[in-house]
Amino acid sequence: MSKEQYNFTFELYDSSDDLTQQDSWLLSEARSVTQFAYAPYSNFNVGAAARLVNGEIVTGTNQENASYPAGLCAERVLLSAASSLYPGIAIETMAISYNNLQGKSDKPVSPCGICRQTLTEFQQRTQHPIRIILGGIEGPVQLIENAEHLLPFCFGSNDLT
Repeated sequence: MSKEQYNFTFELYDSSDDLTQQDSWLLSEARSVTQFAYAPYSNFNVGAAARLVNGEIVTGTNQENASYPAGLCAERVLLSAASSLYPGIAIETMAISYNNLQGKSDKPVSPCGICRQTLTEFQQRTQHPIRIILGGIEGPVQLIENAEHLLPFCFGSNDLT
């Protein structure tokens, strides 16, 4: 038997003011699009904004429905839009924010498991790491250099062969 360890490093900023201008702007876009979320059941509006390697910006918001909790997360809405509008184009950076209408929105929150899987597969498909910026409407911000860090031991297309 052997024991192995999985670790990754991320950057933690006190606020979006400490980010580069490009990253701060992208997080601001993610914060802004939370207003377009459709989340009447959870009241937890999520927005995502991504800069593609070709410079284009794509956004997405969570979309709930009456068969809650079935719905679409902002990250998957964005990935679907990006792959439909710009097939085969990789994402350089994705910023994810939220506005909790029933509480605070002052710390980073991570994508759910399905979104982590989808981000990882999108990254593998385009063969380009996706930087992830996580932050609420205010407060500290996390920057993760590679989406695969969010899902160690992911299940992928290679496992199906």
